[in-house]
Amino acid sequence: MSPTTNRALTWGADPYADALRSGRGPLFLRRPDGWLLPLEVERWCAGADAADLSALRRCEGPVLDIGCGPGRLVAALAAQGSRALGIDVSEAAVARTAAIGGAALCRSVFDSLPDEGSWGTALLLDGNIGIGGDPRALLLRTAELLVPRGLLIVETTAADVDERVQVRVDTGHGGRHGQDGPGGLFPWARVGTPALLRHAAAAGWAPVEQWSVAGPPDHRPEGAERCFVALRRRARATIPRSLGAAVRPVSNRADSANSPAVTSSQRERKPSPGRPVADA
Repeated sequence: MSPTTNRALTWGADPYADALRSGRGPLFLRRPDGWLLPLEVERWCAGADAADLSALRRCEGPVLDIGCGPGRLVAALAAQGSRALGIDVSEAAVARTAAIGGAALCRSVFDSLPDEGSWGTALLLDGNIGIGGDPRALLLRTAELLVPRGLLIVETTAADVDERVQVRVDTGHGGRHGQDGPGGLFPWARVGTPALLRHAAAAGWAPVEQWSVAGPPDHRPEGAERCFVALRRRARATIPRSLGAAVRPVSNRADSANSPAVTSSQRERKPSPGRPVADA
């Protein structure tokens, strides 16, 4: 099974789809040893907050939101009159994006995408730098999607962390969707700002700005910050031979570059997944 297909089978199925349809959690990423990382479903399904808007104000040209989830960023950009497209492997996420006025494709970032090399800005918010479990490979792939000197805005964890884990989407209750459920493991990464800057330098990106936005303590564990980094492509990235497979996994998805986008007619602070907690 290809990495793209595996992501579609995990994020694309229950309980993630159920949470997006209802707009509520609880939802977590669970490691096999019981470690839990909370996912902020309610925030994702609300409108864009001040932190989101701090990123959107910096966008240039047409915007590609990678891992758009329920579409609040795409919808906010569309409402501003900006051209924006979301991509997500979850059909429920794509449907919700369309329902609130955004355009989205059910597609992985590692699939063939529309207008590659023509996007002015790409977004990797809400912890999406973790997609695929290899930040450097994801940064290289993203470079292929942007215009020369294009802008990438990444949300990092507030902690100084650089880790790779195997996880599954979980309600935190065990049973059918918990740690006793079969399969569903996929690679994920958590990256703080120092680690992101190291990976970015190796992948041909230069930092242009860093900022953080503090949020209300009732919305996040300990009121942690949301942290952002804006990166600029130095030049068209060359993919090292050793990373070729990671950057261009074979896709078995039925949708192709010709699939139509789904359409209808964003508080300043850390990344989407919150602080991990130990499962008792």
